Parts: sequence; structure tokens; C-alpha cells
Amino acid sequence: MNSFVKPDTEPAVGFGPFAFYRQQRLVTCEGKPLALGGRALDILQVLVEQAGTFVSKQALIARVWPDSIVEDINLRVHIAALRRAFGDGRDGCRYILNHPRQGYCFAAPVALEAAVERRASRLPERHNLPARLSPVMGRDKVLGRLLAEVPRQPLTTVTGPGGVGKSTVVLRVAELLLEYFDDGAWFFDLSTVSDSSQLLAQIARTLGLQDEHLDRQLAPRRMLLVLDGCEHVLDACQALARALHSAPGVSLLVSSREPLGIADESVVQLQGLAVASDLAPAHQIAACPAVQLLIDLVGARQQGFKPDERDWVILAQIGQRLDGLPLALELAAAQVDALGVAGVLEQLDHGLSLLSHGRRTAVARHRSLEASLDWSFQRLSTDEQAVLQRLAVFDEPFTLKAVMAVISCAELGIGQLPWLLSRLVSQSLVVVEQRADGVRFHLLHTTRAYVLEKLRRTGQWQTLHRRYVLQEAWGPCRSVPELLTQRLQQRVGLL
Repeated sequence: MNSFVKPDTEPAVGFGPFAFYRQQRLVTCEGKPLALGGRALDILQVLVEQAGTFVSKQALIARVWPDSIVEDINLRVHIAALRRAFGDGRDGCRYILNHPRQGYCFAAPVALEAAVERRASRLPERHNLPARLSPVMGRDKVLGRLLAEVPRQPLTTVTGPGGVGKSTVVLRVAELLLEYFDDGAWFFDLSTVSDSSQLLAQIARTLGLQDEHLDRQLAPRRMLLVLDGCEHVLDACQALARALHSAPGVSLLVSSREPLGIADESVVQLQGLAVASDLAPAHQIAACPAVQLLIDLVGARQQGFKPDERDWVILAQIGQRLDGLPLALELAAAQVDALGVAGVLEQLDHGLSLLSHGRRTAVARHRSLEASLDWSFQRLSTDEQAVLQRLAVFDEPFTLKAVMAVISCAELGIGQLPWLLSRLVSQSLVVVEQRADGVRFHLLHTTRAYVLEKLRRTGQWQTLHRRYVLQEAWGPCRSVPELLTQRLQQRVGLL
């Protein structure tokens, strides 16, 4: 397990055992990072700037949420997170004071710590991180977790469906952790690797090392390797991760639609951005990360864009229909100029064709939502493709028994379905959830729209839909052993 190295290139604001690196937006306690979200760090920045004086709640909200309408409770939640992280009040130590009328005050004595010289033994260049094409929004919690875990773990894998923002998140983590790795952070886009045998050569070439015995050459190094888009070269990534056990100073941060499935792997599941109910009041919709991202993206194209009262409900519905997927929201925002927000929502009734015009500079799988889903679908086995297509018949969450009753056939026997369904779950194409009445599965709206079109082309839609409608009349498919259900639940980690 990796130890943690304190950054040594930026002066830090010190208070007690803590150090606040403002440029990196990180707080450490005795050299170890604290899991603090972005809003909490924004609040800390303002309080530290005015240490010793009270800052009103209104002033803090205006600085931290300049373009949003939020309530006092949002501020109190993040203040409480800071206090917990600092152990405020423990052993008589007070860091953040509050006054009912004057606001909050950072009360601890602060000191500026001097930076020290960078060690001469490091690589000449310290990173090759590309510029991020997408903003990071609504990811405070997952970023806080990753910033705390990645330096201590040999392998961390961020998984999730296509378009959920895995590349953006791992790149942001690498940016923030750059100064914590003496030999820097190095980014590898594996979508360009068509042959698994090329992986080690590409890494060695980028680092200026020899292809042979890469693990030995990396053994004395302290660096972060970011492997983006690993799902199509899993075997090579697994071999690399195992080889780097002999290089304890190297941390692997991986993005993949499927975990590597090896020992010591820490898996972080990335969900879509939080969406709001279209029945919520306007201020709650405005505070929803999916809607905030959509507004920011539209605003970048239309100077001064401000939703009117009717737009808030429509924006919430777009966020829901697109599952809070940042890529889908970005592609939808690009159409608002021509269609308006109401027109975008209307066009989403006609499938994913609206979401087909992304940035030409993006990698191929990020240029449209269909391309992103193609990337996953084309890597499925024939049976997995057939099951995924047939699952499009379910327009509500479904059980394993319902799957067996509705989509089984001579080619897809009942005995195969639990395993095939578990494979689709592991590849982030089917979502599994534990409810009070048992396990349920569902497809994201965007995934269902994609495979529904494929299902209709096969000519099987009518037959499967008829079976779906009649399934309640058939009963719970008594011929299926309950053991199959338990095995699937075990495979997806629910028992």
C-alpha cells in the first residue's frame, strides 16, 4: 500500500496539524489528504482569506454559489463537513466559529509554510495531462473519496456507463494530485490501443523508458499512471497492474466500463449527475447538478442565457431523460440554439439522433451518444447483445424472474440468463438496485432508447411485448429454481 507524500512546490496555509494548498484545492492532516468536496473547499478558501473576522452567510453564499439560488441549509451542510474533518471542538481546538447574526469566522491561527526545492531525481517532465474538455460539476463527493484513496491504493478503477464522465473525473483527480507524486502524473488514452501487446510499449515510450522490465524501472519511482478507457484491453491492464506490485510507489488510476477484477482493486462506481423532479420548485431544480451543467453549457453558447419560469420544468425533464449523463447533456445543450429547450425535449421522443453532433476534437467514442453506446455494444458477445436488446421491452424496473418469463427462448435458455444478465451489470449496461421488496434491474433511458431501436429492427418487438404484457397473468414462472436468482444476486454483490 502506498504511503502519502506531502506536496512540496506550493506554499500552504498551515493551521494546527492541517495544511491547505489553495491552488491544488487540497487539505492534508500530517501529510495525509482529507476527503473534502469542492464546495467545502470553496467555503474554506473564503474563510481563510478573512481569518479572524466574521463573514456573513449571505457573503459566503454569494462567493461559493454565485450563479445559483441556494438555501442556508446548503451552507450549513458544508460547514459541518469542514468541522468534522478538522475535529472542531475536540480537545478544545476550535477552527470555525459561528454567530447567529454575523456569520462564520475561521478562528485558528494560520501561517504560510514555505515551499521546498523539488528533488533532482525526478523525471524532466512531470506530466502529460491533456486539457479537460468538460467542466467538473456535481462530483464533490466522489472527488473527495478519490483524492483520499488514490495515493494509498495500488489500483483504483472508476467504472460507469458510457458518457457518465469517467474520463473527466480521472483527469481532474490527476490534476489535483499532480504535486503529490514526485515523478508526476501520466495520462494514457487506451482507445488508441488496438493491440493489447502495445500497452507496455506505449507506457514505456511516453515515460522515456525501455519496454523490457518496465516494473523494475518504475520500482524507485513515485508516480500516478492514469489509464483511460480500459474496457477493450482488460487483459493487458490486469497484467500491468499485477506487474506493478513490485513498484510500490506507483498508483494506477483506471477508467473503465468494467472493473479489472483483480486483488487489491478499489472500485468506484460513477453515477449520472443528480437530477431533480420536474414537480420540484424552481430553486431546487436550479440547484440540481444536471440542470446546472446544462445551463452552464447553454450559457457558454448563448451569452446571458437565463431560463424563464416555464423552462425550469423542461430542464428537469431533459436531465431525467438523459439520466444525468454529462456527455448527453453536452450534446443536448448544443441543440438549444436551434430548437430551444422545449424543442430539445420534444426531439428526445424520437430517439438519440438529436445527440449525434459532438465536438470534432473529442475522441471518437465521445462525439455522439450513439458512438459511446456503440463502443460498449460492439464488445458484447452475440448472446449478451441479444439479451440487452430484449431487455428494452421492459419500460419499468424488472426482476430476474420477469426476465426469464419474457425473453427466454431456444437460443437463450433460462439457465443462461442469470450469467448473461450479471455480465451486462458488470459492464455498466444494466443498473441493479436493492429495494425493500427485493432486487430490481433497469436500463438507463438512453441505453433503452439505443437498444429499443435495434430490437425493433430484429422484428421481435411485437412478440416480446406481448409476452411482457401477459407476464402477470402467467404468474411467477414457477419452473425456475430460486437458486438461480440467488446466484445472480451474489454475482452482482447484493448478498
